[in-house]
Amino acid sequence: MRHALLQQVKRVVVKLGTGVLTDSRKRPDQVQFAQLVAQVAGLRNEGRQVVLVTSGAVGAGMGVLGLESRPRELATLQACAAVGQSRLMTMYETLFRHYDLGVAQVLLTYEDLQDHTRHLNARNTLLTLLNRGIVPIINENDAVSVTELKFGDNDRLSALVANLLPADLLVLLTTADGLIRDFGKPGAHRVSVVESVDSGIEGLAEGTRSATAVGGMITKIEAAKIAVRAGIPMVIAPGKKFDALRRIVAGEDEGTLFLPGKTKLESRKRWIAFFHRPAGNLIVDDGARRALCEQGRSLLAPGIAKVEGGFEAGAVVKISDSAGRELARGLTQCGSEELRSGRRTGEVIHRNDLVVL
Repeated sequence: MRHALLQQVKRVVVKLGTGVLTDSRKRPDQVQFAQLVAQVAGLRNEGRQVVLVTSGAVGAGMGVLGLESRPRELATLQACAAVGQSRLMTMYETLFRHYDLGVAQVLLTYEDLQDHTRHLNARNTLLTLLNRGIVPIINENDAVSVTELKFGDNDRLSALVANLLPADLLVLLTTADGLIRDFGKPGAHRVSVVESVDSGIEGLAEGTRSATAVGGMITKIEAAKIAVRAGIPMVIAPGKKFDALRRIVAGEDEGTLFLPGKTKLESRKRWIAFFHRPAGNLIVDDGARRALCEQGRSLLAPGIAKVEGGFEAGAVVKISDSAGRELARGLTQCGSEELRSGRRTGEVIHRNDLVVL
């Protein structure tokens, strides 16, 4: 299964976590950087395109500024990112030069990918770099991003970048061997393949206690939901293993493979589904739920039981069932006040502007 799925991979997004890039002093680990760059160069020599989503800027800055734990004050956090990002790019550029590979720094904010014009511009820039043989190195623009506009973590950012291109494979390299069942118990073992991200898989995830990292396995599971719904396979694998990337793309049993959904979303629907913070929530009755999820219909006003939040026409909103479970997202044809007033009696979201999650 792995071999058949991964042997045709041509474009890979690789996320490098803070834990695999920094040492015990929270400073860049030169040996780790060298072996990871060597693996990426190996993929490039095989004719594959590679995009790196790198963590480590804040961690590198912490070392320079003498901080023992990740700062909570926004200004200090941004200062760490500003100091650390330049150190990161210097190391990447020097190491990739040994393999005659050029690199490009791409710093993104949430707004860059939410706004449709900027979204397309970012995609065109990345594709141009890849087509010219350059390795794009992406990070969130932490020096200017504010809390309410952040991606939240680089696991999510990497899943969004994989959707943006789109990629054939997303790899999250971390300090773990993969998703672990019965973590911390005598019978603990790695999960080789995940066919569906259900509540049981979500229950295996735990947060991190790392002083430098933001996420943990929880954010990786969230990234997996985004990737597989778009039809992109994802692997969580050990970033300190010197041949992990080679083994993954060769289809060997490395890390945890999340199988992609059966259908791939088109570009516009990926943008609707994953690149917005919903402006509101439409709670629908069982009839509307069946029409949307089972029959591929549009959302009509009579099927909406409750409207939450305030939004204008053209906004992206969540669609949830009566139990509060999110079913879909879509672009509305009317605002929240028109819905609440009862003036809207027909179509609210056309099926072409709606994505079932």
